[in-house]
Amino acid sequence: MSESIRRAAAEEIGKHRRLLRSGRDGRVLSALMLPLHRASVSQGYEQSYGKGDASIHPGGKRRVRVPTEARAFWIREPGRGEIRTVQLPEPGPGEVLVRTLRSGVSRGTEGLVFRGGVPQSQYDVMRAPFQEGDFPGPVKYGYLNVGVVDRGPDELRGRTVFCLFPHQTAYVVPADAVAVVPDDVPPERAVLAGTVETAVNALWDAGPLVGDRITVVGAGMVGCCVARLVGGVPGTQVTLVDVDDTRAPIAASLGVDFALPEDALGGQDLVFHASATSAGLQLSLALLAADGMVVDLSWYGDQPVQLFLGGAFHSGRLGIRASRVGDVAVARRGRRTTAERRALALDLLQDPAFDVLLTGASTFDELPDVMARLSDGRLRALCHTLTYDEG
Repeated sequence: MSESIRRAAAEEIGKHRRLLRSGRDGRVLSALMLPLHRASVSQGYEQSYGKGDASIHPGGKRRVRVPTEARAFWIREPGRGEIRTVQLPEPGPGEVLVRTLRSGVSRGTEGLVFRGGVPQSQYDVMRAPFQEGDFPGPVKYGYLNVGVVDRGPDELRGRTVFCLFPHQTAYVVPADAVAVVPDDVPPERAVLAGTVETAVNALWDAGPLVGDRITVVGAGMVGCCVARLVGGVPGTQVTLVDVDDTRAPIAASLGVDFALPEDALGGQDLVFHASATSAGLQLSLALLAADGMVVDLSWYGDQPVQLFLGGAFHSGRLGIRASRVGDVAVARRGRRTTAERRALALDLLQDPAFDVLLTGASTFDELPDVMARLSDGRLRALCHTLTYDEG
């Protein structure tokens, strides 16, 4: 504290008898000023936790009473969502209380879940880590959440973290379920961690080589993330293919070429498929060179997939391999954990090129309408993020 501030503090002591120093910016607060400062801190907490949850104690640190409620997005039934008040457990040893800053909608999978398109045979496989309820509904589903730790171990308190948690204003999870976001990755970009992790796993499945000719079919969130990562392999020639020509500028921002399906070049060493359509998978096979492989990241849900395999599929010894983020790729299984894979994804998000995928934002309270419009295509987006009061 500078000498001038010390002198000012001494004068205030004579006026108000008691002073507190704010930990936020070093200001000296008198007892008369304290109620205003307490109110400014509490306001943000009321958005996530309800009234009466934040207070200030000497030393300027926030003392947060354990909240008992939060608000969450639920799919009441296929095609209909709502915001519900939910109960929060008291965080125990080894747990953290997280206040959400941003969450992201994984348009493909969450849209399918919202429409009720998960096949009954896949109900258990498709459960999200912190899902509540069951398919087709009521169900609380989602997995791209970024928040700040308000309660928990000292090394995590106050840190921005990513968690595979649904859309909810606050939540309690085990401390090892959150991953610390690097300081130079903003919260809105950090919501892409789950998608970039999917892309990392796909590259481990595919094993691209230096100088490969590679096509990515489907310029959604997953396809774009794959294109950015695989484009970093030295000497590769990467093309992003999509039926929507407005994705061409996005491809350019990601440092790869773009083509419409009818203009895509064949003879590819490797093709990643992420369009979740029969036509996209058929095109992926057609683009391969002999002995080539399609790595399919698509989740088709209950939609049938039809392929014509009477051409070069057999004679060219072509292959299709599914890639799923639920398990670490075989090429790294036993040598990498899911936590290490997620930490890698967050490190990769220090690349600002990923910001081009953030194509819209709404408030959390708007999510029931936003999810309906994303699901039926009225709202076109790559990654649509949700904002929460940050206090």
